[in-house]
Amino acid sequence: MANAIKIEDFGDITYNPFESDELNFGNTLDPYPLIAQWRSEASVLEGDYRTKMGLVSAFYPPERKVFTVVGTSEILETLTDMDRFSNEGYKFNIGRTFGEGSISTMDNPEHGRWRKIFQKIFLPQNVKPWGEAIVDPIIKDLMDKFIPRGQADLIEEFTILYPFAIIYKQLNLPTEDIRTFQRLAIGQTDYMNADKAIEAGRKQGEYFAQLVEERRRNPGDDLVSLLANTEVDGDYLPDLVLVSFLRQLMNAAGDTTYRGTSILLTSLLNNPDQFDAIRTDHSLIPAAIEEALRWDGPVMVQMRMAKKDVVLGGVEIPAGSLLDVVAGAANRDPMIFPDPDKFDIFRERKPHFSFSRGPHICVGQHLARVEMTRALLAVMEKLPNLRFDADRPRPEIRGAMMRVPRHLYVRFGD
Repeated sequence: MANAIKIEDFGDITYNPFESDELNFGNTLDPYPLIAQWRSEASVLEGDYRTKMGLVSAFYPPERKVFTVVGTSEILETLTDMDRFSNEGYKFNIGRTFGEGSISTMDNPEHGRWRKIFQKIFLPQNVKPWGEAIVDPIIKDLMDKFIPRGQADLIEEFTILYPFAIIYKQLNLPTEDIRTFQRLAIGQTDYMNADKAIEAGRKQGEYFAQLVEERRRNPGDDLVSLLANTEVDGDYLPDLVLVSFLRQLMNAAGDTTYRGTSILLTSLLNNPDQFDAIRTDHSLIPAAIEEALRWDGPVMVQMRMAKKDVVLGGVEIPAGSLLDVVAGAANRDPMIFPDPDKFDIFRERKPHFSFSRGPHICVGQHLARVEMTRALLAVMEKLPNLRFDADRPRPEIRGAMMRVPRHLYVRFGD
C-alpha cells in the first residue's frame, strides 16, 4: 500500500522551509493600525498589499494592475460576486505549486462541480467523529512527551505538529516519512524561493498520483480512498483535481490550523479571566475559537481577479487586474465589531472573514474547528494552572500576510 510508494525530499537537504516564514509572510508585529489608516483614506487603494506592508512584491505579472481592498462592503462584494471577480488570480501563486487542478483557482461551473464532492466529505456531521477517533490520540501522544517536565514551548512541541500529524493519519501516510511530508507541505508556499516551492509541488504531485491509483485499486477507510471513490450526481473527482487538492490539504490543513491554534492559546493566556471562564464553562469554546479567528485570523489576505472592467469603491479597475482582499481589515472594522482591537469572547457573535465568504468559503473550516476544539479541551484537561513561563520571552504574534507567534513558552502544574 502506501509504504510501497516513496516520497522524495528536496534535492538540497540543507534547505529549511521553516526558516522562510518571515521572508514570505513578514515579521510585522501589528499591521492593523496601518490597515485602519488605509481604510480611513479609501476602501480600495491602487498597489499590492505586500509592497504597502514593506515586503518584497509578490510575483504578479508586471502587465497587471494590482489593487488592495480594505473596505468591508467592497471585500464582501469581491468575495461573493463571481460574475465580476474570479479566483483565477491564484494561478500565479498556488496554481504553480498545488497544480492547475486546484479548486481554489477555478470559477463556476467547474468549481461547483468538483467542490460538491469535497463538501460532502467535509460536512460537520462527517468530520465531528474524527475528533475522538483521530485528533485526540495524536494530541495525547504529543503532550505525553512534555507533560512530565511541567514546561514546554507549545508552538514547537505541540501546535506546529498536531494538525500535520492528523492529516498524515487521515491520509494513511507512512509514519517514517512524516518529516519529509511536512517539509514539502511548508515548502510549497515558499514563493520567495520559487524553485523550491515548485519542486515541493512536483514531488508531492508525483507521490499522490501514485497513491490515488493505488487506493482506487485497493481502497481502505482513509481519506484518500474516500476522496478517490466518492461520487456525487454521477461525477468522480478527476486525478488532476484530486492530486491538486491533496497537495493543498497537506499545506492548508496543517499550516492554517497550527497558526489558528497558536493564536487562540496566546490570546487566552493574555486574557486569563476569559480563559478561566472557558475552564468553568466549556460551552464558551466555540465563541473563543471564532473570536480568535476574527481578532487575528492566520490568513490576512485573499486574492481575486477582475473578470471585466468594474468600479469598486469608486475606483475604476480594468479587466484582468488583481485584487489583494484584506480579510483582516473586515475582521477589525469598528462599524461591524465594536472595539475591534480587543480580544473578547463575550462579544456579540457576527460572521468573520477568516474562512473567506461566498462560493470559495473554506471547505475545511469544520475540520479546523474540530481540531482547535479538541486541542483547547486537551490543554485545559492535561495542563493545569497553565501560564506563561516567567523566565522566557512572552509570545509575539507576527506577520503581515500570515500570522503566528514563533514561540509560546509555558509552565503548568504546581
